[in-house]
Amino acid sequence: MIILTLNCGSSSVKYQLYHWEQHEVLATGVVERVTQDGSRILHKVPGRDELEIAHPCPDHREAIQLIMNTVIDPDHGAIASMKEVKAVGHRVVHGGEEFKKSVIVDDAALEVFRRIQSLAPLHNPANIMGIEAARQVLPDVPHCAVMDTAWHQTMPAAAYTYAVPYEWYRNYGVRRYGFHGTSFLYTAKRAAVLLGQDPFKTNLIIAHIGNGASICAVKNGVSVDTSMGLTPLEGLVMGTRSGDIDPAIPFYMMNTANMSAEEVERTLNKKSGVLGITEKYVDRRDIEEAAAAGEEQAQLAIDVESYRIRKYIGAYAAALGRVDAVVFTAGVGERGPTIRAAALEGLEIMGIAMDPEKNRLSRTKNAETVISRDDSPTKIYVIPTDEELVMTEDTFALVNGTYDVHTSFTYSFQKPDYVNMERNGCIDRDLLKLQGLDRIVLSPMVPGDDSDPECD
Repeated sequence: MIILTLNCGSSSVKYQLYHWEQHEVLATGVVERVTQDGSRILHKVPGRDELEIAHPCPDHREAIQLIMNTVIDPDHGAIASMKEVKAVGHRVVHGGEEFKKSVIVDDAALEVFRRIQSLAPLHNPANIMGIEAARQVLPDVPHCAVMDTAWHQTMPAAAYTYAVPYEWYRNYGVRRYGFHGTSFLYTAKRAAVLLGQDPFKTNLIIAHIGNGASICAVKNGVSVDTSMGLTPLEGLVMGTRSGDIDPAIPFYMMNTANMSAEEVERTLNKKSGVLGITEKYVDRRDIEEAAAAGEEQAQLAIDVESYRIRKYIGAYAAALGRVDAVVFTAGVGERGPTIRAAALEGLEIMGIAMDPEKNRLSRTKNAETVISRDDSPTKIYVIPTDEELVMTEDTFALVNGTYDVHTSFTYSFQKPDYVNMERNGCIDRDLLKLQGLDRIVLSPMVPGDDSDPECD
């Protein structure tokens, strides 16, 4: 069974083609600049060079059609016909309170997504457009929705309730929802495996640090608190999003700088975060280089971002009482030792002790590593996330009638001997580049071919 997963953003569509029986990724890629000039597809089949094709994509339907044409292309594709695709999984950022787990998309589910799209105005409209476009192009296969918010539906009312008039919650759904749920689900299950513990007796603090960033407190295997709130704007400092601020700031700027509500919203979402502090950088690698060269605002961005993470780790440690492991994931979390080191500084008093050399070595997306000191009561793991695999497994199980909420469902990656074969094919190259990396790698590995030109 071949499953296609789609992640539609406002101006992009990411995709993966997966062969279920062979447990093999057949193709991955992204269509960039959808609805804009200069749109293109970047297409990758394992073992081949990445393919780049410029193609106008005035809407998401055209982008999805481009993906279909590319994956069946006789020279560059991965399958002979779209008839081989038996199901499609879609990422949906906001599922509100209506969805506690992934679902097969029908007209009723789509209507719910439309009704609550104001809760995620930057994300859900694009998700909906992608589902509608894919259903038009592939009308005869089941389409499934995997919600970022579903993982957090286990939060208690004390964690998700805001101290605002209760009628705002009753009438308008104003509460904390949380996001990055598929990433937290994957890394929570993997951390339990690494700890050798029952996942539902495991307490974790998981930091998903990328352009978007959030942190999650996991108690006995379920989410009990998270930093993002009603929308993905609250919480940690991000690439272009502010995270936590005094809620009076927008009104202050509207009154003193004559900004409109729309301008303030756009600024907090797209011109703030580390970009706002540095005034020119979003990529943390650029920020680190600039800080090393003496740029004070770049160093300030590192200090502010890491300090915010450290505060949340401390708060969630207090909320959990016992922390079995702190986990870093996503782009910066997986390959950003500078941010990790600063975020963990001084936490030894809480039993969270990082090994600086292990942290320096952990710069790979191809293996799970441990960066805590040997005597640290709390383990510190770096676990590369795999949201696409969660989407794929949910889709397969939904189509086959075996799916349930994660507390009653077991994923393939929960097996102690689970091997991510796509990453396994690249780890040898990392081991050669980073002498000593083998000492901190925890992922099971099997002999493989590391000749993929796209290994990094």
